[in-house]
Order: sequence, then C-alpha cells, then structure tokens
Amino acid sequence: MKPIQVGLLGIGVVGSGTFNVLQRNQEEIKRRAGRGIEITMVADLNVARAQELVGPGVTVVNDARAVIANPDIDIVIELIGGYGIAKTLVLEAIAAGKHVVTANKALLAVHGTEIFAAASAKGVMVAFEAAVAGGIPIIKALREGLTANRIQWIAGIINGTTNFILSEMRDKGLDFAVVLKEAQRLGYAEADPTFDIEGVDAAHKATLMSAIAFGIPVQFDKAYIEGITKLGAADIKYAEQLGYRIKLLGITKRRFGNAAQGTSDGIELRVHPCLVPAKRLIANVEGAMNAVVVNGDAVGNTLYYGKGAGSEPTASAVIADLVDITRLESADPLHRVPHLAFQPNAMSDLAVLPMSEVVTSYYLRLRVADETGVLAKVTGILAESGISIDAVLQREADEVAGNSGVPQTDVIILTHDCQEAKMNTAIVHMQALPSVLEPITRIRKEELA
Repeated sequence: MKPIQVGLLGIGVVGSGTFNVLQRNQEEIKRRAGRGIEITMVADLNVARAQELVGPGVTVVNDARAVIANPDIDIVIELIGGYGIAKTLVLEAIAAGKHVVTANKALLAVHGTEIFAAASAKGVMVAFEAAVAGGIPIIKALREGLTANRIQWIAGIINGTTNFILSEMRDKGLDFAVVLKEAQRLGYAEADPTFDIEGVDAAHKATLMSAIAFGIPVQFDKAYIEGITKLGAADIKYAEQLGYRIKLLGITKRRFGNAAQGTSDGIELRVHPCLVPAKRLIANVEGAMNAVVVNGDAVGNTLYYGKGAGSEPTASAVIADLVDITRLESADPLHRVPHLAFQPNAMSDLAVLPMSEVVTSYYLRLRVADETGVLAKVTGILAESGISIDAVLQREADEVAGNSGVPQTDVIILTHDCQEAKMNTAIVHMQALPSVLEPITRIRKEELA
C-alpha cells in the first residue's frame, strides 16, 4: 500500500524530533500502522536550515499554504504554535480535506470548539496528544482507555518549568526569583517565562483534559489561573514541616451541588499552587517531569508520569497521532473516536463554576505582631465566617516589627473544607487587623485521596 504522505509546518525542536524519530523507527511504525508514514514536504521560513535537517528526499518550502494545497499530502502537522496564523492554517488544512496533528494546546484551548466542529463537518480528524504533557499518553487514556469510567477528578503537574522551580526552591531553600534565573540559565525557563510561571500554559492543558473528561466544550476563558510568583521559601519550608509539598496543579472536578450550602452542579477548572500530602506519589514528582492523576468511579486513581516536553518525547506523541490517523483514515467518520471523547450531539452543558463556588481546604500564613490576643482574633474571624480549623502552628518570635519594638512571628493555619467565597471574606477581615503586618499568604490544599 502506498505510504501516507505528511506535510510538516515548522521544523523546530519538536518538528525535527518528529522527523528523526519517524525516520529511525519507520519499519516498526509501518508494522503498527499497516502502511508507511512519510514526511514528504516541510514548510519553514529558514529553508536552508530545514533542507539540511531533512535531506534531499523531502521538498522544503517557505510557504505553509503550499503544503496545504498539495493534493498528495494526506496529513498536516502544525507545529508553529500560538493563536494567530496557526489557527488560519489549521482551518485551511481542514477545509482542504486534510487531517491535522497539532501540539498547539493554546490554539485548541481557545479555539478548539470551532476547529473540532469544522473537522467534523469535513469528515477529517484533528489529533492533539502532544498538546498535553508531552510524551505522556494522557489524551489517549482519557479518551479511550478510561472510557468505561465516570471521571470524578483530574489533578496534574503539567508544566515542567514550574515544577523544576518548586523542586529547586524546596531542595535549596531559595526564593522564587533566584531559582527562576537559574532555570533560565539552564534552559528550563524561557527568556519570557510568563505563560509558565503565571499558570497559563497549565491552564491551556487543563482545559483540554476537562473537556475530554466531562464532555463539555473547551472553555479556557472560564478557567481560574494563579501562578507561582508569590510563593516564598518560607511557605515551602512550612509545608514540608506539616507533611506537605507545594505543587502547581491543573485541577478539574465534577461537582455536585448542595442545596443547603447554596452550591450548584458544575465543573471546577482551576490552576494554582496546592499543598499536597508528601505521601502522595504526585507530590514526589520532581524537576521538569510531569504527572497526571485521574480518578474514575470504576478504576479509582490512575497515575501517568513522564517527560512533559522535549524534542523526542513530544515527537513520540505526534507520531502516535499519525499512526492513529493512518489506521482510521479510511474508516467511516461516524465510527472514529470523537475529538473530545463524547459524541458531538451528546456534549454536556454543565457550567464551569466560578472560583468563588469552589470548595477546598486552605493553608494560611499570617505575619503578625507577637502580642496577646492576636491568635484569638484571627481564629474568631474564621469561626464567624463558618470556617473550621484543622491545625495551627505558631512560630517563635524571630524579629522586631519596624520601629515599634514589637516582636513578630508567623502563624500558620490549616483549615477544613470551605467555600472560596467564605475564605475571601475572612481574609479581608483578618488583613484589616492592625496586628497583621503583611499580606496574608493563602494556598489551597488538595488531599487527592
């Protein structure tokens, strides 16, 4: 059978890895796919460099539309990135009847509903395993391997840069800014690391997992996003003493409402730092590695661990998508695996809940004047807000507050579950106390039991 022909848009780190792995393992891949898979055309602005990477047997152009217009190309791999021209090219490829493979989580998290609808109307596939957690086959697991389950929740370390920074902060006792510079020097963080450290990259990925897990449209604009820039070495240290580690998690949960508490059914979709019990496997994922825990009603907890980025790990996911499309290319479009796991006409209209309605427990750190009655006032405010305390840790006074001559210390409070809105109100009242000397640190706590 004639090999399926692939056009590659962008031959950077992932593109070159995809070409190399496909070349190196082509016989093994052919045995699995049932026919050969060949990258026969590449579009890249640096034509000379691209030609050097792929050799004389591949056509290299500087115009991506030339690849899309080529009638011999069956699958287009989009590795350009971003929301702009990538969206235009993906939609043009779909309109031309090409299947699409992409690693572009930002594009799908924001415009996925439009792109998947266009693909369904045209009878072509859009595959995106590489868009979430690099080489970890989490999309395949959610969409196919766990299809018998009612997914309850997902929690994942899905950004290697932030996990590397938090691991270094814990190991070396350094503050965020210091470790960020080291991460940039080592190449773990970009020159502009905003998308990583502010949680945006993780939110793109969590949005896609949420849509697949619960059969809802992709709704990145509804995600709550909080990064790691405000974390200090003190919080890492206190968490460790309490038996926890701090991780930036992408979390999505199915939430059933409680009339008595005034809550409604919906989906939680949030990215923020979390205290995770040190005994959990995911709490021990260090460095730039990724891990995702999925809880299903039949299977319980399953853990997926591996490299979340890099040339060949991501290429592994891209090529897995190529093989899937090759196997199903001649199948009736109605009998293929749906893009978001659920049939398009069976998608749910469950709302993504605002953060104020989320229920979780909390770690609070208050820098206070070490004087009589402070702890009583703080705990009184929490009690008045209907927030139950799990544990309190008060440190020895360690320095003098300004020119007042009053010693100051840290008070650490762990709470039981409560609604975010109640905690927001309590923090406002606690912050107004004259004895609270600095902005209160609030980190959510997830047991992941």
